[in-house]
Amino acid sequence: MHELTREQARRIAVRAQLLDADRPSDLLAVVRHLSLLQVEPTAAVAPSAHVVAWSRLGASYRTSMLEDLVADGSLVELHSMLRPAEDLALHRAEMAVWPGVGELAEWQVALAGWVEANDDTRRDILAQLYDEGPCTARVLPDTTLVPWRSSGWNDDRNVRRLLDMMVQRGEVAVAGAEGRDKLWDLAERVYPDEPVVPLAEAFRIRGERRLRALGIARARTTVSPGEPNDVGPVGEEARVEGLRGTWRVDPAYLSDLDAFEGRTALLSPLDRLVFDRRRMADLFEFDYALEMYKPAAKRRWGYWALPVLHGDALVGKVDATADRADGVLRVDAVHEDGRWSRALRSAVDDEIGSLGRWSGLVVERS
Repeated sequence: MHELTREQARRIAVRAQLLDADRPSDLLAVVRHLSLLQVEPTAAVAPSAHVVAWSRLGASYRTSMLEDLVADGSLVELHSMLRPAEDLALHRAEMAVWPGVGELAEWQVALAGWVEANDDTRRDILAQLYDEGPCTARVLPDTTLVPWRSSGWNDDRNVRRLLDMMVQRGEVAVAGAEGRDKLWDLAERVYPDEPVVPLAEAFRIRGERRLRALGIARARTTVSPGEPNDVGPVGEEARVEGLRGTWRVDPAYLSDLDAFEGRTALLSPLDRLVFDRRRMADLFEFDYALEMYKPAAKRRWGYWALPVLHGDALVGKVDATADRADGVLRVDAVHEDGRWSRALRSAVDDEIGSLGRWSGLVVERS
């Protein structure tokens, strides 16, 4: 059992996310280490995947770098995450046993029943993709006999929901984009033809990769769509001073914690350092929420406020918006958590300026 202070745990988390002073220089190596980049089209400043890459690589990063890695097949989208293509071998065994193994939950049975009821549509989609190649959902046939029903915005989105299930079954995959629409193709033409890793081994390796990217995490925690926040039994057991329960830590990060050297960084609201809000609150004692879905009058920090990392602490938020029509990066507010020193304000100003230059925009403060 490793005994860690909260400061040490934060330093492990920051190092694991490649946000300490030692900047990486190769984007593909960054994504392989992080294991994923979340695909989120909201571009209040820039799409999240680009902001995450910029936070690590800095001024040397160009959006074309990520686009090139997707175009040449080095990165593949799965469950709205860009992942190293070679990692798909860790997911395909799970696809083969969809909707799950052992005794299925009621919702798993319901999903399998809905796909089976619309098997003719599934086959129609596969046939069209086989004949015509990549297509958007708009041009795929909707011949569903049993429409999708939900209490939310997915009502009547039959083809899109069926495509989601077919991704989980390993039948189709995202093959690119046409404007804002995803292009779909047969998974066998998108995923590398690599040997499938057996299910139990794949789960273990995925847990190890996740812990390597997070540094420290709960073995079990709240469910998160797309990618879990917990890591299972991998790594080594740790306790964090002042926090209940046990954690799992990657022992590779336990050395030289006193020699930690941080930097100042602006983060995407979906950055992995803050994405698990419970872990963020536990380790960093940071009060933050993504407010883009809240009415404007109820927002405390802004539509897409960027968390501010300074060293091993999260210290504030920057409410900024890219107005590309006017060529400006509007900074409506800089929210300071606690009292900032003059040096910290200067460091944050430098990062805002760097963000503006990277975006090709002139910084304009309200």
